[in-house]
Amino acid sequence: MNYETELNFFQNFLKNSHISCHIITNPPEDTSEFDNGLRHLLNPDADLLKNLSSFLNLCRPNTIYRLIDEFMCRYFLFQLPDTEPVLYVLVGPYAMERSEKRDVQKILEKNAFPSVIADKVREILYEMPAISTENSLLTLVNTFGAYIWGGINNFSLQEVHNSVFSDLDPVAERPDYMEPMDAFLSMQFLEKRYSDENRLLKAVAQGQTHKAEMLISKFSSIHIDKRAADPIRNLKNYLIVTNTLLRKSAEAGAVHPLHIDSLSSRMALQIEQSTTENALFKLASEMVRKYCLLVKNHSMKGYSLLVRKILVRIDSDLTADLSLKAQAAFLDVNPSYLSTLFKKEMGTTLTEYVNRKRIEHGIFLLNTTQMQIQMIAQNCGIPDVNYFTKTFKKLVGQTPKEYRHNILPYARS
Repeated sequence: MNYETELNFFQNFLKNSHISCHIITNPPEDTSEFDNGLRHLLNPDADLLKNLSSFLNLCRPNTIYRLIDEFMCRYFLFQLPDTEPVLYVLVGPYAMERSEKRDVQKILEKNAFPSVIADKVREILYEMPAISTENSLLTLVNTFGAYIWGGINNFSLQEVHNSVFSDLDPVAERPDYMEPMDAFLSMQFLEKRYSDENRLLKAVAQGQTHKAEMLISKFSSIHIDKRAADPIRNLKNYLIVTNTLLRKSAEAGAVHPLHIDSLSSRMALQIEQSTTENALFKLASEMVRKYCLLVKNHSMKGYSLLVRKILVRIDSDLTADLSLKAQAAFLDVNPSYLSTLFKKEMGTTLTEYVNRKRIEHGIFLLNTTQMQIQMIAQNCGIPDVNYFTKTFKKLVGQTPKEYRHNILPYARS
C-alpha cells in the first residue's frame, strides 16, 4: 500500500467533519461502533459479525458502495487495493439531515419496537451526524477512489438499499401472461420497433429528411406503451421521449447545443399544448422534419474547432461585433490566419458569410413581423439602414421595402 498519506488525510477530513471512518478486516472484529450499538440494542442475540462478513464477501474490488439501511443510516464502503489481509473502509453512519421527531417516530412504529427500548433508539438516531448535502462527501470519496485506483474511470459507484444491490434487476417482465407463441411474436415486434427507431435516429443525425419522415410515418398508437389510462397522455409521454432521442441524434450530427436546446424547448411546449391524437401524430412528423433541417443547416461536422467557434458566435448574436478583427481578438489568433482558414473551410470570406446570415435574418423578420425596416436592420446587427438596404438588394435583388411589398398583403394597403 503506497497511499498511507492520502488515507490519513481522508480519515482526518472525515474526523473533522464528525463522521466516523473505520478500517476493517473480513471478518470484522467488532460491529458495535459501526452503528452506535443500534442493532445490538434491538437484538442482542443476532450474529451481526457474520452478517457483515457475508456482505463484505459480496463486495467487489474497484467499487464504492453507498449503503442505506432500514433506519435511513447512510454509509460508504469500499475495499482498499494492495492490502494483505484485505482491508475495507467503512464511512458512517450519517444522515442526510437531522431527523425530526415525526421521522424517528415513523421508524419506531414501522419496526414495532417495544417502548422499553424506543427511547434509546430515538436517542441514537438523534445523535447521528447529519449533513445537508452529500456533494462534498461524495467528492471526497470519489477523489480518494480516483487516487487509489488510478483514475475516475477505473471504479464504479454501487447503491445498496436495505442490503439489496441496485444492479440486481429481476428478469424482464411483461405486464400480462402470454402463451409462448404470443410472447415470441411480441418479442419480435419489440425488436422490429427498436430497429426502426434506430434507423430513424440515424437518418436524423445525417439530416436525411425524406428517409426520417418515411420512418416516422410507420409509427402509430399500437407502438406506444399504454402506461396511463388517457391515450393523449400516453402519446405525449412517447413524444417527450422521442424529443429527447432526437436531441441526441442532432448532437451526433455535430449540431451545437445552442440550436438543439432552442428547438427542443419549442417542441416540448408544443407537445404539452396539443390536445388531440391527430395533432400529436402531426407534431411527431414535424419534430422529425425540423430536427433533420437543424442538422442540414447547422451541422459543423468536418469544420475545425476555430471555425466552429466562429459559426456558433455568429448564430448566437448577430448584433455583436463580428468583424474579422474582433473575431480574431476573441479567439486570440492571427487575423490573416483566421481569414484564410475560414475561406478555405466555408468557401466564402467571413464578412460575406456574416452579411448573408444577417440578411437571411432580415428576410425572416420581414416575413413574420410588421417591424419597421430601420428596426429590422438594427436587429440584424446593421445599425445603418442605408447600408442594410444596399446589402439586402445586393443579395436578394430587391430592397427590403420592395421585398415586403411583394410578400405581405398588408404592406400594400
